[in-house]
Amino acid sequence: MAGLSFCGNNVTKNAYSVDTGMLNNGCFVDALNLVPHVFLLFITFPILFIGWGSQSSKVQIHHNTWLHFPGHNLRWILTFTLLFVHVCEIAEGIMDTNHLHLFMPAFMGFIAATTSVVYYHNIETSNFPKLLLALFIYWVLAFITKSIKLWKFAEYGVGVLHLRFCITALLVVLYGLLMAVEINVIRVRRYVFFANPQKVKPPEDLQDLGVRFLQPFVNLLSKATYWWMNPLIIGAHKRPIELKKIGKLPIAMRALTNYLKLKDAYEDQRVKKAPSIWRSMYRAFGRPILLSSTFRYLADLLGFAGPLCIYGIVEHLNKKGLNRGTSLSEVYFMSSNELLQNTSVLAVLLFLALVLQRTFLQASYYVTIETGINLRGALLAMIYNKILRLSTSNMSMGEMTLGQINNLVAIETNQLMWFLFLCPNLWAMPVQIVMGVILLYYLLGTSALIGASVIVLLAPVQYLIATKLADTQKSTLDQSTERLKKTTEILKGIKLLKLYAWENIFCDSVEDTRGKELTSLRTFALYTSMSIFMNAAIPIAAVLVTFVSHALINKSKPSSSEAFAALALFHILVTPLFLLSTVVRFAVKAMVSVQKLGEFLQSDEIGDDSWRNGDMPVSLEACKKHPGAAPCQVGSILIPLYPVQVNGGFFTWGSNLSTLSDINICIPTGQLTMIVGQVGCGKSSLLLAMLGEMQTLSGKVYWSNCFETDGSFEETRSKNRYSVGYATQKSWLLNATVEDNITFGSPFNKQRYKTVIDACSLQPDVDLLPFGDQTEIGERGINLSGGQRQRICVARALYQNTNIVFLDDPFSALDIHLSDHLMQEGILKFLQDDKRTVVLVTHKLQYLIHADWIIAMKDGSVLREGTLKDIQTHDVELYEHWKTLMNRQDQELEKDTEIDNCQTALERKTLRRAFYSREAKNQVDDDEEEEEEEEEEDDNMSTTTSRRSKIPWRVCWQYLSSGGFLMVFLMVFSKLLKHSVMVAIDYWLAEWTANAGLPDSYYVPVFIILCGAGIALCLITSLTVEFLGLSAATNLHHNLLNKIIHAPIRFFDHIPPTLESLTRSTLLCLSAIGVIAFVTPSFLIALIPLAVSFYFIQKYFRVASKDLQDLDDSTQLPLLCHFSETAEGLTTIRAFRHESRFKQKMLELTDTNNTAYLFLSAANRWLEVRTDYLGAVIVLTAAVASIWSSGKSLPSSMVGLGLTYALTVTNYLNWVVRNLADLEVQMAAVKKVNSFLSTESENYEGSMDTTQVPEDWPQHGEIKIQDLCVRYDPLLKPVLKHVNAYINPGQKVGICGRTGSGKSSLSLAFFNMVDVFEGRIIIDGIDICKLPLQTLRSRLSIILQDPVLFSGSIRFNLDPERTCTDDRLWEALEIAQLKNMVKALSGGLDAVVTEGGENFSVGQRQLFCLARAFVRKSSILIMDEATASIDMATENVLQKVVMTAFADRTVVTIAHLVSSILEAEQVLVFSAGQLVECDSAVNLLAQQDSLFSVLVRTHK
Repeated sequence: MAGLSFCGNNVTKNAYSVDTGMLNNGCFVDALNLVPHVFLLFITFPILFIGWGSQSSKVQIHHNTWLHFPGHNLRWILTFTLLFVHVCEIAEGIMDTNHLHLFMPAFMGFIAATTSVVYYHNIETSNFPKLLLALFIYWVLAFITKSIKLWKFAEYGVGVLHLRFCITALLVVLYGLLMAVEINVIRVRRYVFFANPQKVKPPEDLQDLGVRFLQPFVNLLSKATYWWMNPLIIGAHKRPIELKKIGKLPIAMRALTNYLKLKDAYEDQRVKKAPSIWRSMYRAFGRPILLSSTFRYLADLLGFAGPLCIYGIVEHLNKKGLNRGTSLSEVYFMSSNELLQNTSVLAVLLFLALVLQRTFLQASYYVTIETGINLRGALLAMIYNKILRLSTSNMSMGEMTLGQINNLVAIETNQLMWFLFLCPNLWAMPVQIVMGVILLYYLLGTSALIGASVIVLLAPVQYLIATKLADTQKSTLDQSTERLKKTTEILKGIKLLKLYAWENIFCDSVEDTRGKELTSLRTFALYTSMSIFMNAAIPIAAVLVTFVSHALINKSKPSSSEAFAALALFHILVTPLFLLSTVVRFAVKAMVSVQKLGEFLQSDEIGDDSWRNGDMPVSLEACKKHPGAAPCQVGSILIPLYPVQVNGGFFTWGSNLSTLSDINICIPTGQLTMIVGQVGCGKSSLLLAMLGEMQTLSGKVYWSNCFETDGSFEETRSKNRYSVGYATQKSWLLNATVEDNITFGSPFNKQRYKTVIDACSLQPDVDLLPFGDQTEIGERGINLSGGQRQRICVARALYQNTNIVFLDDPFSALDIHLSDHLMQEGILKFLQDDKRTVVLVTHKLQYLIHADWIIAMKDGSVLREGTLKDIQTHDVELYEHWKTLMNRQDQELEKDTEIDNCQTALERKTLRRAFYSREAKNQVDDDEEEEEEEEEEDDNMSTTTSRRSKIPWRVCWQYLSSGGFLMVFLMVFSKLLKHSVMVAIDYWLAEWTANAGLPDSYYVPVFIILCGAGIALCLITSLTVEFLGLSAATNLHHNLLNKIIHAPIRFFDHIPPTLESLTRSTLLCLSAIGVIAFVTPSFLIALIPLAVSFYFIQKYFRVASKDLQDLDDSTQLPLLCHFSETAEGLTTIRAFRHESRFKQKMLELTDTNNTAYLFLSAANRWLEVRTDYLGAVIVLTAAVASIWSSGKSLPSSMVGLGLTYALTVTNYLNWVVRNLADLEVQMAAVKKVNSFLSTESENYEGSMDTTQVPEDWPQHGEIKIQDLCVRYDPLLKPVLKHVNAYINPGQKVGICGRTGSGKSSLSLAFFNMVDVFEGRIIIDGIDICKLPLQTLRSRLSIILQDPVLFSGSIRFNLDPERTCTDDRLWEALEIAQLKNMVKALSGGLDAVVTEGGENFSVGQRQLFCLARAFVRKSSILIMDEATASIDMATENVLQKVVMTAFADRTVVTIAHLVSSILEAEQVLVFSAGQLVECDSAVNLLAQQDSLFSVLVRTHK
């Protein structure tokens, strides 16, 4: 018989003889072993093909039927082990024999095992357990047949020394375990042999089809390889990943679940002692951390398989078969050692070890990241719940600032999360280091210890550098924030700076700060480069010391197998040491964070307010004592009742001094109570005390829990009993639409909503907004004026369906008309019709006549309470005092009506402007808006899906070239050289260990020189890289600032670390592949498919990663906003009793953000698993190629070199891709900067030379306007058309017109800030368009509508150029009526002005601006609506000053209050960009139908 026959080719009597009994024929036993496998294949194949053929085409059965049978993971692990043992069996059978029966059953077993797991997976996903019976039968049969074989082996004396015996024994154990697993499923699910099978539903997460994060639910293989992510990642290429696509979180990962876990652990400790956060974290999340650490240990131990396999392969390439086995009945039995000396087996083992190691490592990462995210969710929920219970005094006394809370949320929780990510490293590293050193010692003896000591001794240095780095980073941050502050200040006041021609002064001050920042950045760059240098140089130094000392001590060279195993070990050892410094740093940070969190969680909470829920019977008792209150029937007893009353209350804000003392008040039901008194007498505090926000020293606040008990109890609850409609004095808005701010979580009722909007006269304002009441109001109501914000807050209190409404000074920011309207329509009509109890704090005494009950306060106690009649009869003095005040208020009212009307008009105008400017780039009016526009355009671009997978190489080049070409050349050159030297070192080592001929003295010097060169190059590259980044950033920042494109310059301050890391990883991979190809050229053939698959993996991953990164960023912002919003509006939320709604929202926002983050980390795992497997395949191909070609001419040392390099590839492949993805994100910023750099600057030159302009120009202040046409931008319509006017020197001119008629545009035209495209303005004989801008603007003065002050001193604000004497400054301040105030400040002229001038009132700021105009003695002054934000008194001062101090100068006043220009010598009236009237005020008023008199009459 030629070829293979089942029982071998030796056709003697033995092969098929059954004389001694059937079972004693080895061949028969093996045939018997085939039976179960064949049985399984026959049964399962039809079921698989028929049953699931139809469904498998649908890719995945919908996941609402998925579930795991008991023992799911164990079964997968056992099956994989089974497959591995079968492979060993096949290998052993094939190796040294031609007996088919030795490996044929094993091969069939392999197929059967694979089938069994596929079959099982399908049964599981369709939840049809009855079919598992087939598997049960298979395991039983296989177990029996294998046991027979084992028993026969034992009988024939084949023992543990023989490999085949060991394999069979293993198989028996595995089949037995699998049988046990199967029995367990039957026991639990009772699908057979039991009368009532148990119905099991899939987990509830999966029935909710919104859950898309399937990691916890898929089978073990899919879990390990993230196979379930494929559709998402590949789909991202076609259309971007949106929030909808990533769905909800599984229940176990939701913030609420984890919060409850952590809270229970935290509260349990409360009983015994102060709770520790560490302990609660361990109790809540200890198990997954232990699991992750276990994975980590396994991965680390498997990592050492690499060097050992290299050792084995290089060692055994030259020595063939040493250890022979024994032969029994003509069948060869191999010994266990022999298998491990076969190089091909070692290559496969190396491959499997790598795959396993990488799988475990990724699993460990994943588990820690998931735990970290869960922990963060739990902590956020804990912090949030605490915020909702914080005592108000804590916030107001400044013990807890908003900044601290935001830091807790944004920084501390993330620090803990990161610590958790790195946590397993803490205990895995020591093990790794110890193992590594032991193995090195075993390979190279004492010299290895010397080498390892180099690494260990340099570790503290690394740690030192790392801590220094952290410190420098801190100081750099401070400098950066300082610079940012200055930059933003410039941006906010850019209009003023341009009008006063001060850009350069401020530009220099920023450059100054930038200089300081760059100095600390240089130190930072130095430390960073040192740190990179250490990481690169330490392994070289260690290798150098080790091999040189080996040559000196042992007087012999190491064998190539030892040398390369040692080299690979050093590569492994470096990683934990490099990470150690990072981990230690994070651990320290985490400790600080935990301490901060602990302090926060232990801080004071608001008192228990069960009384507010009316649970306390006391309130009924208390009410009995107050006769004369509204009676309330409970059962058959009449009880007098007030909705709120305070008895003997002493309240405080945290200190023990009572703010409110001896308060005894009752608020009558369904009536309007007013609280009046001077500023600071405790009116607002009284409201807060009733709301339970203050600390009670003594006394009680009672809220009744029985009004209108007419209906059933349920009905009375429905009117939101214990919620109070509350409008604070300082308006608080949510970052949501106008409608959401008003309805505030209540159901929308159109009729009611309309009434409320009208009562608060919000309709005109809403109409101006781009999307009506669906317009998003920015964070903290950014784009609304004070009055508009206050009216929205009042509307919110009115709209809520609450019995009690507290309004805290709702009229403060409103003008008289709005106040009256709100009082009449809102309070008297809307609230009183509803019979709601209203408490109103106000300063407007003219409303007292409407009050049903008045509480007058003085110095924190109640002065009087009663009706107006009572007070009139009992306290005449007080009444008279009020009366005089009322009269004064009435007189002011006459004056005010004009102002106020205009104020509202003005608010609406600014609102319109703010939104109008978005559509038309009003470049000058709204420089800041321009930048937003740029960003919006960018966003639109980024969503287009073409170009989604391109890498921004061009931008990278622009970035690098801005660092200077010499630096770029240096960097590239030194990097290439460094990597070539690294390869040379290893190559020389290979030569040295291979050649027996030459003495060591020939090799050692060269080796030392090469290593020295390598270390030097490491230093050079790390320095060039960092400083290239620095110079690029410096240049970009400088150019940007000089462009004054008024864009905040938050630019990278050193080279994007990814660019550095990218070049490093790429070069490492390339050098490795180069070395392998040099050693075994045949490897290149295998490289092609690998390269293709790598290309696709990175292409898909980059797109998906960018989307997920964006999702993570975009979901994080709302979460942080929500936290700071809540902290700001605590009192309102608590008064409305909306805590649970806000908690719910917080949990949703946290979950959304966590979903994005989880998907991002799962995508990273997806990538790493794939690149790691690719790396493993590279190692396998390199090993196989070198083993095949070793026989021909390849020295074993070269094989070692190739394999060592192949091992490093796995580490760096995924970094290449990750860095590519990060690079795209970081280069987006460079792109933005470049787009700014390409915008036009203003033309500063002008056609006249500075020398041609007289020194004292303009001397007289004569202005001729000839046929002037002006537009903001060549693309926009003209705003002024053909204006002609003449202004005499020293004349006082008023310019007026309705909103948008072009008044302000004229003032800008004087400064050449707008595009004058026709006509001209001639001042004292010179056409201003021909002047250099700097000259023109420095000779005129302007006072703007919005007062702008910069942080610095008063002197700096009045005269930043430092040209004036102190006397002149004092004179200016005196004219502006500010002298006494400034004198009183500490420091006088050098007194501090905070950012935006916040430490002065708006009126004072306006007066400073006035003084600023005086300091510049110009003969022309332009006042642009300068009296808008000033009270009557200040305005009168201003008018007087203008008349006296500016008697001889030309003053152009642009007025929105016509009354302010009634004395003007000439009035220009504009309408729709044209000059319609021009005459003196008196003459124009005489004409009844002139536009001017119409304006005066309508007060517009």
